[in-house]
Amino acid sequence: MTKDSGPIMNVTSSTSARERLVTGLARTVLLVAFLVAFLAAVTNAAEHQALPMGEFVSHIDVGNPAQKGSVVYDSQTQSYTVSGAGTNIWFDKDEFHFVYRQMKGDFILRTRADFIGQGTDPHRKLGWMVRSTLDTDSPHINAVVHGDGLTSLQLRRSTGAMTEEIRSELTASDVIQLERRGDRYTMSVARFGQLFEVSRCDEIKLGDEVLVGLFVCSHNPDVIETATFNNVRITVPAAEHFAPYRDYIGSRLETLDVDSGDRRVLFRTTDAIEAPNWMPNSDTLIYNSGGKLFQFSLSERKPLLLNIGTAERCNNDHVLSFDGQRLGISYHAADAGGDSVISTLPSTGGEPERVTMKSPSYLHGWSPDGKHLTFTGQRNDQFDIYRIPVDGGEEVRLTTAEGLDDGSEYSPDGQYIYFNSSRTGTMQIWRMKPDGTQQVQITHDELNDWFPHLSPDGKRMVFLSFSKDIPSEEHPFYKTVYLRSMPIGGGEPHVVAYVYGGQGTNNVPSWSADSQHLAFVSHTD
Repeated sequence: MTKDSGPIMNVTSSTSARERLVTGLARTVLLVAFLVAFLAAVTNAAEHQALPMGEFVSHIDVGNPAQKGSVVYDSQTQSYTVSGAGTNIWFDKDEFHFVYRQMKGDFILRTRADFIGQGTDPHRKLGWMVRSTLDTDSPHINAVVHGDGLTSLQLRRSTGAMTEEIRSELTASDVIQLERRGDRYTMSVARFGQLFEVSRCDEIKLGDEVLVGLFVCSHNPDVIETATFNNVRITVPAAEHFAPYRDYIGSRLETLDVDSGDRRVLFRTTDAIEAPNWMPNSDTLIYNSGGKLFQFSLSERKPLLLNIGTAERCNNDHVLSFDGQRLGISYHAADAGGDSVISTLPSTGGEPERVTMKSPSYLHGWSPDGKHLTFTGQRNDQFDIYRIPVDGGEEVRLTTAEGLDDGSEYSPDGQYIYFNSSRTGTMQIWRMKPDGTQQVQITHDELNDWFPHLSPDGKRMVFLSFSKDIPSEEHPFYKTVYLRSMPIGGGEPHVVAYVYGGQGTNNVPSWSADSQHLAFVSHTD
């Protein structure tokens, strides 16, 4: 028995080992397959659904294009490089790459965009899109620029419906804005430097919660096209019935390269901030918020409260002396019945020294020699520009025309004072000698132009322009406005920034010392 049973037991033992080996190998193969599938799923999710990037949170290929799209966000330049393939965004279905986020309610979308390279198909597309779902046949509307320059508002009203198109008269746009107010969508497009051309479409029901973002479509399934998107701004506008000077929305402190038009957001806050001055050291801004003044370090990117002593309720009319040593402020003084008065103090903070005894007075300019201030004063129900010694004394009236005169600022050589005036019907930019003589109109267009600011090198000025439907003597909050530039002696203005702002955007001198950059404020709720 022992001799016969030995080999049997050995066979049984050997079979068990082989089974364990096979089972172990099978489990290993299954584990490896699981890990490969898991990693693929994680990679796919990371590529298409979970990448926070600036204004957006996700990106995806809609409609399963043959070539995968991608996005790269550069946090230094705050720009997006988007690549996408896809057959088209047309008829009853779409294929493209989409960089997006979810939003509710009203919004304004704006960017400056362009394709990289000549491309393969003249019908390649880039732009903004608002979409109900990520399904290929989803209802949507998009503001699109094609490779051949065609610019249009395209939409699908219901799931699987045919795409409709409203063509703009403008072609080869590179500034693209798409705004939603209820069920109305408005496309505003421009070639950078020019004014907007507008197209509208009503009663587009995509739902209150929608997907909003940038897209690229190559119009060729075998090709990937790439575009860059700069100055991307997603804005939630003020409520329709907000009360000015009582209701406010959040702010973005921005800088602008005036030559290139490139912008950077330095600081975001839910508070209302206004009117940044740029100190001559080029590293510090001063702005007002909530009746107080703040210094903002460009290197540290944070605000610090500025000591203004007994002054309270500062408004957005504050000016630095040309040497940066003194700061002039306007504030609502109790001993003036709450009207605005003017004082000066050290730019690093301190106790204010009263300059104007009469009120209301709103500061705007400081002479290059440091001896005089210019301001807008309301006297006998008339707003005019006045000059006063910086240490106080007799105020001299410089303008006498009917209408509002405001926004006075000295040229860097001290030869002229530039200002805005409504005397010809619309608000336009004027200039005069420091004694009020030789008053000459500088701008001549249908927009309403405010607050001329002269570059330190004396070569050009920038001013704020409201549309012609805004009353000429008003400069309200929370409107789509332009920052425009022109040679200091006159010429054709051109747009350097498209902004949701207005009152407080750049009421005060805001050039950098190198005459290359501006600081300003835009808004979003």
